[in-house]
Amino acid sequence: MAEPAFSVCVYCGSRPGDNPAYTQVAQAVGQWIGAHHGQLVYGGGRSGLMGTVAEATRLAGGRVVGVIPQALVDKELANRQCDELHIVQTMHERKAMMAERSDAFLALPGGIGTFEELFEVWTWRQLGYHDKPLGLLNVVGYYDGLLGFLQTSVSSGFMGEWQMGLLHSGSDASELLQSLVEQAGTNARQIPLRSVI
Repeated sequence: MAEPAFSVCVYCGSRPGDNPAYTQVAQAVGQWIGAHHGQLVYGGGRSGLMGTVAEATRLAGGRVVGVIPQALVDKELANRQCDELHIVQTMHERKAMMAERSDAFLALPGGIGTFEELFEVWTWRQLGYHDKPLGLLNVVGYYDGLLGFLQTSVSSGFMGEWQMGLLHSGSDASELLQSLVEQAGTNARQIPLRSVI
């Protein structure tokens, strides 16, 4: 396979959630990445939305890179169909490798692991450790409450609007992905991720 046109890190749940729309959007994200000759970087599991986005990317002709800690290989049922499956020792290694291999970041619905990954990479962005775009895919209002709370943080003086401006949210997978890839640009891989560990 030729060099991918871009590389998107997708954070999402290892469970499918209770609304079929979550699975549908994970499929749409994977199909878009594959159809646009891109590469998916994700947590390496084959269950839940993680497995869905990886399989959809693969079937659409995209490249799939999974990164999973040894301790989670059995729990998350590591996806052996990845083009690259990296088994690491710690969550710190996992997140650093995922960030290093990506041009942009996108969060789909998920639980505390997804929240933690998104907030960490957002924090790294505001501190200048990287200059890669961040997206939050708000499917059927899943993140309405979170976005509302974040605005409360701004109005309460704990965050600035410029920090909110670093996180691009939307409900249309294709539009948000297109925007992230365009923001990343062709020079995205040349911007090193400064060490945060």
